[in-house]
Amino acid sequence: MSSTLRGAIAALLAFAAPIATVFPAQAAARAGDVIIRHATIVDVEHARTLADQAVVTRGGDIVATGPDAKVARSWQAKRSIDATGRFLIPGLWDMHMHFGGGPELIEENKALLPLYIAHGITTIRDCAGDMPYDVLAWRDEIARGTLAGPTLLTSGPKIEGIKPIWKGTLEVGSQAEVDAAIARLKGLKVDFVKITDSTLKPELFLYAVSQAKAAGLRTSGHIPMALTVGQAVNAGISSIEHLDYAFKAGVKDEARIAADFAAGRIDRAEANRELDAGFDPATAMAAYRTFAAKGVFVTPTLNGSRVLAWLDSDTHADDAYLAYIGPKLRKTYDWRIQRAAQADAARIAARHDHFDRMAATLPMLRDAGVTIIAGTDAGFLNSFNYPGIGLHDELSLFVAKGLTPADALSAATRAGPAWFGRLDRYGSVTPGKAADLVLLDANPLQDIAATRAIETVILRGEVHDRADLDRMLAEARAKVAAWNAAEAK
Repeated sequence: MSSTLRGAIAALLAFAAPIATVFPAQAAARAGDVIIRHATIVDVEHARTLADQAVVTRGGDIVATGPDAKVARSWQAKRSIDATGRFLIPGLWDMHMHFGGGPELIEENKALLPLYIAHGITTIRDCAGDMPYDVLAWRDEIARGTLAGPTLLTSGPKIEGIKPIWKGTLEVGSQAEVDAAIARLKGLKVDFVKITDSTLKPELFLYAVSQAKAAGLRTSGHIPMALTVGQAVNAGISSIEHLDYAFKAGVKDEARIAADFAAGRIDRAEANRELDAGFDPATAMAAYRTFAAKGVFVTPTLNGSRVLAWLDSDTHADDAYLAYIGPKLRKTYDWRIQRAAQADAARIAARHDHFDRMAATLPMLRDAGVTIIAGTDAGFLNSFNYPGIGLHDELSLFVAKGLTPADALSAATRAGPAWFGRLDRYGSVTPGKAADLVLLDANPLQDIAATRAIETVILRGEVHDRADLDRMLAEARAKVAAWNAAEAK
């Protein structure tokens, strides 16, 4: 071969080499870890379904979605899941739950983590308890992959007044102490700030909300009776926890009642009686439009309120889910059970009536443009409000009280990420989002009960099929059975 010919061949090869580099997809299919075939994707944002879709995940990310035939031609994966006839939704979020009960209950609390996964809940928001530093450690261990559990977001220790009834708090009695508490929380890298009103001075509540906002931290909490809900909203509170406060904001004489309570002219029982009697729909809608305009979300926690309102007729003694709750945690239920048992017939009737009237504000909030967040209030103290299944009970209540299944599903998949400013990462089955997914046997846009019919959960890209989820539940029951036996000795 002449040197001229050899040179020409070498030049041709040098020219061709970059072509394979620039167009690697033409040479081989792209690789993922999991491909879900023939799924019906539920587009929660637009309340629609997309039939016969494929979804590819790699690591903790969704890397491709689209018509099944097209995606299957372009992608290969180590594991394939046949989702024919099933519906794929983003992972569920429980945006109000609690770990707590003291040092003796640490293991029983930690044992709740798999219950969330088994019920399709891939992210939880811990709204403070009395073991905040343990929970912060669990959050970091889960993030590192050394502890199994849903993604955990937490407030750490709550801000409270001096000598409150709640343990695990940062106690503050002055603005300087509020400033120190917020600096402490920033140092702990909490995900948001929880502020409660057991002994906290009303003016310090407002100051804490405003200073946390100035520090770039989202806030939620229990609004003092001596304040109006509007004052908390104007101070910059990010979410209103419990529908009672939204109901209170709809009372025409709320400001007068708050002032009378603050001055000691009425006690809490009388204030609540006057609030119950003073709800006005026009006042409520004006307040709710302000919530929406200021970006204030509402977490109703209806299921917890329902359980407590009807403890007179439902003792929950035969609840199958008690098999998943440790004996020391069950013991913390007694406080509220005993309080409810002290009510006479008139107070029980008032309790039932208040729940129904309070729950009727739910569609009003929706119509005013307020983002409603799904959260259960499950955890210690809150009797028979069960971690895991409680979120599905909450969604069923949302629909029973006037929301659509699409509204309820959005509250459990998109509202949480929206509140944390993370819709770029969560809340839809699209490329670039987290591989937190739940595969259902039925369409939740038609019947919200479909969220209970879970076939597979994918958490941070790891697949948990039905057999795996059943193993989690069996292991949880076995732990509780062993603790029960030890307690009985």
